[in-house]
Amino acid sequence: MVDKAVLDRYWNDGYLFLPDALTPGELRALNDDFEAWKDESREQTEAYGETLDGRARFDLEPGHTAEHPALRRVASPVEVSDVYLEVMRDNAALDVVAQLIGPNIEYNNSKINSKQPGAATEVKFHQDFLFQPHTNEDLIAVLFFLDDVTEENGPLEVIPETHRGPMFDHWHDGVYTGAVAPEVKADHIDNAVSVYGQAGSACLMHTRLLHGSALNQSGRPRTLFIAEYRAEDSKPLQVNHLPSRYDGEVVRGERTNRVRCSSYEMEFPEVPTGASFFEQQAKA
Repeated sequence: MVDKAVLDRYWNDGYLFLPDALTPGELRALNDDFEAWKDESREQTEAYGETLDGRARFDLEPGHTAEHPALRRVASPVEVSDVYLEVMRDNAALDVVAQLIGPNIEYNNSKINSKQPGAATEVKFHQDFLFQPHTNEDLIAVLFFLDDVTEENGPLEVIPETHRGPMFDHWHDGVYTGAVAPEVKADHIDNAVSVYGQAGSACLMHTRLLHGSALNQSGRPRTLFIAEYRAEDSKPLQVNHLPSRYDGEVVRGERTNRVRCSSYEMEFPEVPTGASFFEQQAKA
């Protein structure tokens, strides 16, 4: 539990850094499973595995080899790991999520994003809500740091207070790119804040916050376990882009079946279920 001043900081800035969001045991177990998947990927030459909608679960960085494995994404790891499922259901950051948008909280989706040393993956600036419209905006992504996040290994970059501004268009020349226009980034990049922290920390992020991340230019990996939660009265308006049999599971509080709505003036994309975020952004 955190005090009101900390909660107010989240609502003002659109994000909140939490040290020690994972216990040493949780951190070790999450990393053990990811390392096992990375070793498994040595035998693969292209994306593999299968999610609920038949798409690949494990996504590989271009240049991946058996000698230098570059597993960059795991879609819905809670489906294939008891450890990830257990941490998703109960962790210190989730208690803060419940303080912010609770008391009744549902699981929305999860993934692992990893930038191995020298990885070429850049996440262009975007707002998550455009990928997953709901009846209201009470959605929070919790980004758990499985490695130390430094200036050199591609940290999360956020633009404070943009969650209280407009939802920027992610359509360009008739194509949904999954990113804002270059001029939008140029207008805001001077206000960007890089979120650093030790492994086991977490960053809570509002669904409308403008954010992205740069390349990993270091010799150390940067791996995040991202679990997203929503208020129980926030209902999805389209199929989850990261499908899970746990979608909608109540992880704090109780089910009320209430629905709370906000109004929007934005054209939401028909994001294919399970579509790779990196594939979406590659078109930008």
